[in-house]
Amino acid sequence: MIRLNKFTARCAAPAAAVWMTCLPSELCAAERESQSQQADKSDFNLLHPTPGELMRELSADRPDKTDSPYTVDAGHFQVEMDLANTTRSLDQDSRLELYQVAPLNLKLGVLNNLDVHLVLEPFTIERTKDLTTGAVEEKAGMGDLTPRFKVNLWGNDGGRTALGLLPFVKLPTNQDGLGNHSVEGGLKLPFAVDVPGWDLSFMSECDIVRDDRGSGYHPQFANSASVGHRLYGKLSLFLEFYSRVSAEAGSEWLGTVDTWLTYEVNRNLRLDGGAYVGMTSAADDLQLFLGFTWRF
Repeated sequence: MIRLNKFTARCAAPAAAVWMTCLPSELCAAERESQSQQADKSDFNLLHPTPGELMRELSADRPDKTDSPYTVDAGHFQVEMDLANTTRSLDQDSRLELYQVAPLNLKLGVLNNLDVHLVLEPFTIERTKDLTTGAVEEKAGMGDLTPRFKVNLWGNDGGRTALGLLPFVKLPTNQDGLGNHSVEGGLKLPFAVDVPGWDLSFMSECDIVRDDRGSGYHPQFANSASVGHRLYGKLSLFLEFYSRVSAEAGSEWLGTVDTWLTYEVNRNLRLDGGAYVGMTSAADDLQLFLGFTWRF
């Protein structure tokens, strides 16, 4: 596996945040002009759904770690789920195998610029083998529950850029020691730029998480950037860089390079499959996934 040195890691971590703070003012002006030409959808809500002809292009928070700034149209549902998800990692002393069964994100459009989410981990199997003794430890059960919501600040229905706010809280519903049994939370800032022929997105995130020793909490910060391009017809290829650093003493920087394909079956159904590849010692070596996004 390719490893990045500490100096490169610390410099790369805030890269996405720099992108977000260095946007030229011309983009914002173009954004305001474009939005003024959009249809007014502010009257639509959970009980007064957005008509099909006014629904925006399908957008999802999967399969990448860079979430979307766009919300689900008011009065509509969206399911984002893995059909298969497996993780492998190897270090000097142990080998990890992790299998997740149907992890999913359920979404409901409440207002034109607001939706609510419920992220579930129905069943997880974790196997850790000690390479010295050969002993295998296995854990299995339900994972954590994460309610969250997203507010789109601008760009939901067109424009050069889009920005969202996505706060979340992780509830410790896990079984068999599959989590840290602590309430944690954070705030994500997903951002997208409209570049003809390309999908370009960034995200910055701040979380408050439990210390490894369980004695208190500390912040951790993540940044990511993803780019995608249509290959042929309804098939597209994406590439993402993700980094995360922690304020906890002795923690290591985590970085991954991720890639995946998407196929647009129709305007409400998308298939995807790909991999997260660890680039630092703190990251898992390889995670493979296959899933879909369905809106109705």
